[in-house]
Amino acid sequence: MDQANNSPIQLTASAVEEVKKLLQGATEAPYLRVGIKGGGCSGVAYMLGFDALMEDDDLFDIAGIPVIMKKAHGMYLMGMEIDYQQDDAATGFVFRNPGKQAD
Repeated sequence: MDQANNSPIQLTASAVEEVKKLLQGATEAPYLRVGIKGGGCSGVAYMLGFDALMEDDDLFDIAGIPVIMKKAHGMYLMGMEIDYQQDDAATGFVFRNPGKQAD
C-alpha cells in the first residue's frame, strides 16, 4: 500500500482501482475527500466523495490519487483502511480500522 506524505489512511489495491475509474469519469472535483460526520449517540459515520481542496484540508498522494481531508479529521481516521468490495450481497467502499476491535 502506498502511504505517501504520512497519510493517516490506506487504500487497498481494489479501492485504488475503483477510485481511478471514477476519477476518469465526469467528476467536477479532482480530489477524493475522506472524512467523518456525526459523533453523537450513534458514533461517527465515515464519508467518501469527490470535492475541491479547501484551506483547512490536508492533501495526501496515495497511489497517485489526490486525497484530501479536514485537518481535524486526521486523528479520527488514523490507521483506517478503505477497501472496495464487490460480491453478491453488496458492492461499495468499506472502512476498516484494524487497530480497533469490534465490541
